[in-house]
Amino acid sequence: MTAIGRKKRKKESWIRRDWRLYLMLAIPVAWYLIFCYKPMTGLVIAFQKYNIFKGIAGSQWVGLENFRFVFGMRDFGIALRNTLVLNFLDLLFGFPVPIILAIMLNEMRTPKIKRVTQTMLYLPHFLSWVIIGGMVLEIFAPTSGVINATLLRLGLIEQNIPFLTDGNAWRFTYVLVGVWQSMGWGTILYLAAITGLDMNLFEAARIDGANKMQQIWHVTLPGIRSTIVVLLIMNVGRMMSIGFDRPFIIGNTVVQDACDVISTFVYRAGIKNNQFARATAIGLFQSVVGLVLITAANFTSRLFDEQGIW
Repeated sequence: MTAIGRKKRKKESWIRRDWRLYLMLAIPVAWYLIFCYKPMTGLVIAFQKYNIFKGIAGSQWVGLENFRFVFGMRDFGIALRNTLVLNFLDLLFGFPVPIILAIMLNEMRTPKIKRVTQTMLYLPHFLSWVIIGGMVLEIFAPTSGVINATLLRLGLIEQNIPFLTDGNAWRFTYVLVGVWQSMGWGTILYLAAITGLDMNLFEAARIDGANKMQQIWHVTLPGIRSTIVVLLIMNVGRMMSIGFDRPFIIGNTVVQDACDVISTFVYRAGIKNNQFARATAIGLFQSVVGLVLITAANFTSRLFDEQGIW
């Protein structure tokens, strides 16, 4: 039997042996094909004067006109700037927090306290942004918020802090709330990576006289470095995309120039006005820039001999 024949026969034996696993795999593959890849055919309307009644086939082709119109809008420039600024602040302050929390949780030696702490940290992730928005209003409201009322009563401030009515203060509130909501969930991957480290490395470090901080610096952090790099690359790739819920619910018209991001701009200028082609053009622009960013971040990590996504 030739080598090709043996290879084909071996592949057929794998399929017969693991056909149940392949059948289970067909479900997520079908989901991605139907809901992720098939809708990509609709990207063509970014280059059309799309008419909802004529459909894609009957709409007029206009080339890059939608892109030129969107890029020329003043509000788009503001939304693009805010998207980059808010995502950069999220990355700067929100990315290290789960790493620190995972290390702290790993160092806890009382199982009951550790479980309670993990539950309290994970809980905000499961709250709706509508609920969180109500909490933010009660806590940070300029006149009736808990923080301002408490600080005024204690005499620590003379006037209310405009957490939700000043652009810079609103950005601080936005990032703070986002870090609180996501920090517990982000610790899961890092905690899993830490628990997978070889305990003999820590034992060797203790024998060499390393204290707890030295063990974290020389054993724990290098051990999870690949996980940190991969998640950092993915976060950089999402710099151009931003969720709709948080800026829409926490934001208001007073700080429109600070809270208007691409997702809210698409909703307001595209979907509410039935400008689906222009909304699609913005989405395509986001995807292309995101692809460039994640490729550049992965290439940079390779230059420093770090493990990338590919």
